[in-house]
Amino acid sequence: MALTFKRSSLAALAITMVISAGLIGCSSKDSSSNSGSAPQNTENVYKEKYDPEVTISTAWGIDPAVTFKNGETIENSVATKWAKEELGININSLWSVTDTNGAFATKVRLSMSSRQDMPDILTIGADQTQLVQDLIDSGMYGEVGDLFDKYASDTWKKAMDIDPTVWNAFIRDGKKMGIPVLDYAYNNDYLLWIRQDWLDALNLKAPTTIAELEQVMDAFKNNNPSGLAPNKVVPLSIGFKNSMNTWMGDPSWIFGASGTLPQQWNLDADGKLVYGSVQPGMKQGLETLRSWFEKGYIPQEVALWDENKTSEPAVAGTAGIIPGPYWMSGWPLTDTVKNDPQAVWKPYAIPTGADGTAMRHGTHFANGVTLIKKDMEHPEAFFTYQNYLFDQFADPAEGSKHDFGLFEGYDYQLDANGNQLRYDQIDGGYVNVLRYLLVRDGARIPDAQMNALLSLADGKEATTRLEREVKANYGLETPAAAKVLVSQEDISYKDMFTGPPTETMKSKLDYLNKIENQTFNEIIYGNKPVDSFDSFVQTWKAGGGDQITEEVNAWYDSVK
Repeated sequence: MALTFKRSSLAALAITMVISAGLIGCSSKDSSSNSGSAPQNTENVYKEKYDPEVTISTAWGIDPAVTFKNGETIENSVATKWAKEELGININSLWSVTDTNGAFATKVRLSMSSRQDMPDILTIGADQTQLVQDLIDSGMYGEVGDLFDKYASDTWKKAMDIDPTVWNAFIRDGKKMGIPVLDYAYNNDYLLWIRQDWLDALNLKAPTTIAELEQVMDAFKNNNPSGLAPNKVVPLSIGFKNSMNTWMGDPSWIFGASGTLPQQWNLDADGKLVYGSVQPGMKQGLETLRSWFEKGYIPQEVALWDENKTSEPAVAGTAGIIPGPYWMSGWPLTDTVKNDPQAVWKPYAIPTGADGTAMRHGTHFANGVTLIKKDMEHPEAFFTYQNYLFDQFADPAEGSKHDFGLFEGYDYQLDANGNQLRYDQIDGGYVNVLRYLLVRDGARIPDAQMNALLSLADGKEATTRLEREVKANYGLETPAAAKVLVSQEDISYKDMFTGPPTETMKSKLDYLNKIENQTFNEIIYGNKPVDSFDSFVQTWKAGGGDQITEEVNAWYDSVK
């Protein structure tokens, strides 16, 4: 394990420094008249357990869904007791707030503006980009790259190296100003979930191309195996009320078949960032969606449906296909059988365009950032805390200390024979203790969960914590879906711009987004000709889009 490596490395370093100090001492004695330097401090400040104890201050934005047991609170929980007893670290909670309606961000801003004491460690979610930018600009939180290089364990570093671009969002003037909070890979990459029972009843194969998909959708609608009238069937359940680039009911792969992905910045053949929504492939995708709207293949309220709304016809048993993540067989698709006992959902690959092109929106391997206060007394203690979680908990080997979970009686429990009980059998109830930690979800190695799923898909018995966890918590089709997903790993494209809003974005982006959404909706609904896309592109470029493109590429050049 990496922690063992660090222990031995530090021991070796200490021995080397003692020897070096002795040599320096001898040399000084021999040439004392020439030496005026002060003695060097050879103590290594990083420890695996601190004695005397050290303190880390923080502040909490508590997810309303987080629960507690045994009379605990976020300030005094099994996790704070663990940090104190296992690591010699006191967690000092400056304040906490239930994070509804942006309460956490509001409280942080008030603390900054009123010059209150700010936390040593502050972890902020991926949706709070402006708050992160403001905290970095405040000068209160410092550069973290050197600290990470010096103190992070090998396990943590290797996890970060799986996708080094996770740092890009937090680089300012070449300096790493925040540590990315790693998440599981491919969490919101999507594939197609298709009603297998409908395919079988119609003697159809799963579609591999857009043209074949149209044939399947037409059969689902006009010759429905469940006897539904054509106007009661949603062949393809998608929606873009919030975005054309989202996590469930996503339509962006339709444009991907024509070589672009909307509402994100993609790399072109010259290595430059281009905005996907103004690329030529968008026009073909809009024409396709317009045709599907006219034929009733997609919802008539498609522009008003958000992600959760797209799941409703799937659960009701009236949808034939829904794009979504590999884990959807566990939720919400398990509920379909309540409404249609014959329903069987199976995962399939994203279909290609006529020339074999396929693209889907890819998920970033980070979901937030941890900032470290510039004048924090013991910044190395934060790495002691996180190194433990990465080395001992993130992907523990069979039989290790955290093989079943983090805290017994909270996120796991064993019976008298040492067998793990189901989550709903834990005395006093299961609680998600990972939300009690300094970094949300504790420590995640991006590919660890996917590797566990692939092992199960290949027939391996669940023996490790992650394997048991995904087997118990996810739907039966999840391992198979994971295998389908990674079979198309090369078609996943992440949004390549993760920096702070550029100057022109601040003044022009709302307007550009408005005309984009309005134009696309009008084309799909048949209220404007498809050729109106061309005039939209011209307006977008002249209205600030070209300037934003220059600024985005200047940022990209500074971090790549």
